[in-house]
Amino acid sequence: MPKMMHSGVFLIAFFPLNLLLGQMTDLIYTEKELVQSLKEYIKAEESKLDAVKSWADKLDVVTRASTLDPEGYLAHPVNAYKLMKRLNTEWSELESLVLQDPSDGFISNMTVHRQYFPDQEDEKGAAKALMRLQDTYKLDSESFARGKLPGMHHNAILTVDDCYDMGKTAYNEADYYHAVLWMQQALRQMDAEEEHVVSKADVLDYLSYSVYQMGDLPRAIELTRRLVAIDSSHQRAGGNLRYFEKLLSKQLNELNQEGQEPATEEPIQLGTYKRPNDYLPEREIYEALCRGEGVKMTTERRSRLYCRYHDGNRNPRLLLQPMKEEDEWDSPHIVRYLNALSDQEIEKIKELAKPRLARATVRDPITGVLTTANYRVSKSAWLEGEEDPVIERVNQRIEDITGLTTQTAELLQIANYGVGGQYEPHFDFSRKEEPDAFKTLGTGNRVATFLNYMSDVEAGGATVFPDFGAAIYPKKGTAVFWYNLFRSGEGDYRTRHAACPVLVGSKWVSNKWIHERGQEFRRPCGLTEVD
Repeated sequence: MPKMMHSGVFLIAFFPLNLLLGQMTDLIYTEKELVQSLKEYIKAEESKLDAVKSWADKLDVVTRASTLDPEGYLAHPVNAYKLMKRLNTEWSELESLVLQDPSDGFISNMTVHRQYFPDQEDEKGAAKALMRLQDTYKLDSESFARGKLPGMHHNAILTVDDCYDMGKTAYNEADYYHAVLWMQQALRQMDAEEEHVVSKADVLDYLSYSVYQMGDLPRAIELTRRLVAIDSSHQRAGGNLRYFEKLLSKQLNELNQEGQEPATEEPIQLGTYKRPNDYLPEREIYEALCRGEGVKMTTERRSRLYCRYHDGNRNPRLLLQPMKEEDEWDSPHIVRYLNALSDQEIEKIKELAKPRLARATVRDPITGVLTTANYRVSKSAWLEGEEDPVIERVNQRIEDITGLTTQTAELLQIANYGVGGQYEPHFDFSRKEEPDAFKTLGTGNRVATFLNYMSDVEAGGATVFPDFGAAIYPKKGTAVFWYNLFRSGEGDYRTRHAACPVLVGSKWVSNKWIHERGQEFRRPCGLTEVD
């Protein structure tokens, strides 16, 4: 039986490194424990300081009396004895007290937990996830900073310094589009006199140069002048200002215009600048579908969609309890099965998968090397039927429902998409330019996909098909099924699909990729290429 396959098909190489939500939850409790440890350290420090103060007060009284008349003071033998005792013993005790370090327990606790802390890459991934959500769902920086997200029940705000760090992350990646949005938000909150550690000069420095990179010279000049007014000795501002003014003057001369074009007084916001194009040609269509826009579900098409009981061509295991089948799309035909997984099965599958979840990888079609990719951000694991009766039962159910053998299918893949997790438009099947994608399996191409939704998602996370404008939303316990290949074995290019970024919540899915071999009599060839 084939194990698993990451094909170069679905990939052109993609939050926190997308930590599993369960792992993120563990970090919440870890932070709580560290706060408690910190409080205990503060209490110990205060107790130590109180003891030192007590010593100081007592010794202050003694030294005040002794220094008034040192000889008279020492004339009393008890005072002479106590002076010797204090300097020989008590001051040593005080020294030991001062040298005590109550931080040992806190530092030890930090050391134990630090191995589980996110690293710099995780923080950068989390920032990129916010930007990804910002783009896909057209959310402005103000909405994020104020915590105004759809479906959110918890308030979470971004400070000036948070916004600055977001902008700096984008800037360091040469992503000037997002650098502008977040530096502008930091500046906006600064101008509203919110508390901050970062200086306004630093914000203006990054913002002005990023605006210049976006091609807006008048605004870059205006922002740089603000920077010079705040810090006339800034090492780059003067040079940048002269360069920007010279560049603008040259542009105006080439256009035969006189005088400097004034900077617009409109504040920078989402839509002020066009997001640069990237490697994904259908990005706008894909993101619109994720927002629920552009879905081509017409009244006429809806009239062709039905629901029915499905017994798998009188399969004995489905006769007494047939599956509830609903049409999601007419052509290509996509169906959803209700109650495909029980809550108990879902929990067992998650329990088996969690210890093995790792960042999902894809195979680079050029190098053939498995790698993580920005367009696929999730954690995944693979489960064999022999591992647990639940997995064997799920595999058998998929076979009963589809009428296709799963003996040549890949293992059951479990994936978890945290906030910002996604899988951009891709094909499940191997295309002609990738003839060797599944060669090692010896089972042919991926003829069909069976996708189980193992959680509801509060916002985002839809499965969308940009070619024909369909959006299918996760519903816990249901499954969707479609064919990737026509009966002729030719790929159905309409099935290019994507998993939209999760905006709120966590998305769990499991999928079975069913291959061609063994289906010869279960799904025989048609008479034409597109049957």
